[in-house]
Order: sequence, then C-alpha cells, then structure tokens
Amino acid sequence: MTSDPPTAKLAVIGGSGFYQMPGLSDVRRWSTDTPFGPPSDELVIGDLHGRSVAFLPRHGVGHRLMPHEIPVRANIWALKSLGVQGILAVSAVGSLKQDIVPGHMVVPDQIIDRTRGLRPTTFFGDGLVVHVGFADPFCADLSARLIDSAGRVGQTVHSGGAYIAMEGPLFSTRAESHLYRSWGASIIGMTAVPEAKLAREAEIAYAMLATATDYDVWHESEADVTAAAVAEIVAQNVQSAQRIIADLAQHLPKGWTSTAEGALEGAIMTDPRRIPDAARARYELLIAGRLP
Repeated sequence: MTSDPPTAKLAVIGGSGFYQMPGLSDVRRWSTDTPFGPPSDELVIGDLHGRSVAFLPRHGVGHRLMPHEIPVRANIWALKSLGVQGILAVSAVGSLKQDIVPGHMVVPDQIIDRTRGLRPTTFFGDGLVVHVGFADPFCADLSARLIDSAGRVGQTVHSGGAYIAMEGPLFSTRAESHLYRSWGASIIGMTAVPEAKLAREAEIAYAMLATATDYDVWHESEADVTAAAVAEIVAQNVQSAQRIIADLAQHLPKGWTSTAEGALEGAIMTDPRRIPDAARARYELLIAGRLP
C-alpha cells in the first residue's frame, strides 16, 4: 500500500456485484482520507491496456453500504486527487420499458432525481456558494464510447433514456413504478444521485453503464423485483460490464481529456473577497485556478 497517491486518468465505480476489475496489471492499492471521511473502500489502481485505471467498489467489497450510506463526496474527492478525468459508473437498475430486457444494458442520458435529501449533493458551502450547470448530467463522449464498446463485445445496449434516481433502500411501490413509466423514464436505480452531481462539481466527465436486472414491479407477467432475483442477474451482467470497460480503455485515445473541464467557470457566485480563508483552503482541490 503506497503512502503517496498514484495517478489515473480513468476510473471505474463498480456497483452491486462489481467488486473487482480483472485484467489490471501492476496493481497498487491506495487508502486515503478526505475532508469528507474515507471512501467506500481502498482504491485499486492498475494498468488496463496500457492505461492507468482506478477502481472503487461503490458499496464496499462485500456490499456493506446502503445507497444513502455511500460516502459519495469522499469517493469523488479521492478520485479527483488521483487526477481522474473520466468516471465509468456501473450500476444495477430496474427496467421501466418492455424492450429493456433483464440482462440488457442502458447508457442513460438524463436523470430524474427522486432522492429525499438524506444524501449531500454538493461539495460546497461554508461561505462558498456554487451553482454548476447540470442540464446534461452524463458525458456524451464517454457515453458514446460505452455504446461502441458494447457493440464490439456483442452486448445488447440501449442508447439514451432517463434514469429515475430513487431513495431506497426499499424497491418501488407498484403505483410509483407506473408513475415513472408514465413519465417516459427508462430505468430506475438508487445511486446516480449524488454521484453524477458531485462528479460535475469536480469537473470529472461521468458516464453510466446501467445493467438491467428486473422489470421493477410494473410488469404484469414478470415476477416483482427481489434482492435475490437482482443478485442472480447481476452475476451475469458483471462479466459483460467488465469486458465493455476493458474495450473502452483499449480504444480511448491517449490524449483524451475530460469534457467536464471548466464546469466551475462562472459557477462560483460568492464575491471572492468574502470567501472565508478556511473555505478556500478546504476546497483548494476543486477551485484551484477558478478564483482570483
């Protein structure tokens, strides 16, 4: 375990069942602390097709953390401190559409936030007010690359669609499931918020590979979602997700840079003369070069 942080341009956040990234060579393990406490687990950094990639299990190895217990600020901060510019988030989801069959994958392009305030959704405060644009929550470039990689490995993938971010940890009621379908949403999960929001504040490009495990509870002829049923499909989906990510790493141009760079430009509302010194110091990793 190294004391000084290694570096990585690309990161993978593994969801349910996705607790390791095979194929990494020259593996280093790094534990750290952040202003928001420690991340979900130690970070594993290694080479994947000649590219340095960091891996972090969202729920901790062994799935120890509830969705609202995930230290998302610490996770994103730790990845930022490694120099990460792009995050590939893998997440198990329920399908809200007939044609998104359990076992298929979705690369969403929108989020509808139905969480309820148990999860901090911003790094900032303490006298520093920041309003970052979030009209398009996922990186179009990384999303397109995920879709291309899925095609190359022969995985059925759906391009675009709205992700309902629910609070959990319970699954939906039947009325909620039908409501979300009436909104035209494609999938439902518990972790895209605040992950995508905090990645944007950290100026890290963020894309999601959502793996459909069930039909939630709206489907009349399919069994209602259960944790046991989810776990069974997750085991099948994880290997496909790992192949897709490995293919993307292999094909990502060497000079690739974050499309979220500059997200903080013009977003800091507080008069720089009135920002407390303590806040400047606390958020230096994020705001360096963004203030006079």
